Parts: sequence; C-alpha cells; structure tokens
Amino acid sequence: MKRWMFLVVIGVLLAAPAVAEDYGLTAQEAYEAATDPAGKVLLVDVRDPVEIMFIGWTDVADINIPFLLVDRFGWNAERGGFPLPRNPEFAAQVRDALEKHGLAEDATIITMCRSGSSRGAPSAQLLRESGFPNAYYVLHGFQGDRVSEGAQAGMRLKNGWQNEGLPWQARFNPDKIFRPGS
Repeated sequence: MKRWMFLVVIGVLLAAPAVAEDYGLTAQEAYEAATDPAGKVLLVDVRDPVEIMFIGWTDVADINIPFLLVDRFGWNAERGGFPLPRNPEFAAQVRDALEKHGLAEDATIITMCRSGSSRGAPSAQLLRESGFPNAYYVLHGFQGDRVSEGAQAGMRLKNGWQNEGLPWQARFNPDKIFRPGS
C-alpha cells in the first residue's frame, strides 16, 4: 500500500509541470479580463494584418503585433504558400506596448490568433520565456475550430471569440493595427 501511494505521489509530482504550463483562457475569460476596468491587461492580436482584414477584428484588443510575419517575397513550395518566419522583434514590441499602456512586465498579457494553436500558445510561451510571467493565450483564438460534420463541415463555427458572441467587426482599427516601419 505504501509503495502504491508513493508511486501515485511521484506521478502527481511529475505531472505538475504540465499543469503549470497550461495558460490558455477561454475567449469569454479573455474578454472579461480585458474589459475589467480594474484589470491590468494587454490583449494582443498576434495575426498578420492581412488575415485580420479578411477575417475580422475586435477593438477589445489593445494592439496587433504579429507573431509570425508573412514573407510575401518568398515561397514555400512544399506547403504551397508564403513562408511564415517568426517576428524577431515580437517580445520587444510587446514590451513597448506595455510601456505605452502604462503597464509593467508582470501585467497580464493575453495573445490571440485565429485558432489558438499555431500562434496563440507559442507566442504566450515565448513571452513567458522572455520575462513576462503572466502571458496567456485565447484557447481556440478569434475564429475557433472547424466543425467536422454536416453541410458546414470545415468551417470555423465552433468556439473562439467570434462564435462565443463576443464583440467584433469586419474592419480593424487603424490606430491599433501593425504597420511595418511605423
């Protein structure tokens, strides 16, 4: 019995870091944090501005800082699309945005991409590794997951910011959108 209990305790301890690294928020949780007047939160849309132009935007976001930048001069033949290198200035640009909004580096930072997986989670992880201990991301992102069955199979109609009925619009705010060189 003692040996079994010991193994259970060891298993819990080994699993603890995985739980500690889970820093995803639902779209509703992110919205509530970002709109709380007493909160010290920076909501960062990490999508490329062209993607925002075609999919939509929420003005609840404080700023748009792309995590991956579309290289429109290159081509990835294997993937059949433009290369998406990481924005080398991402952490520095977030640091500047915090300062601009009067927030310290320990403020809550929430990143949001289209689906939460390819840019949301990695951008929050990078921020944590760069000294921002309270970086989170929006699970399922702005547009949500695809439905797998029915007439609308493949469309992003499940969860995410848009599908949870949170405020968004087709046009972005030009004062908040990323523009290289500005």
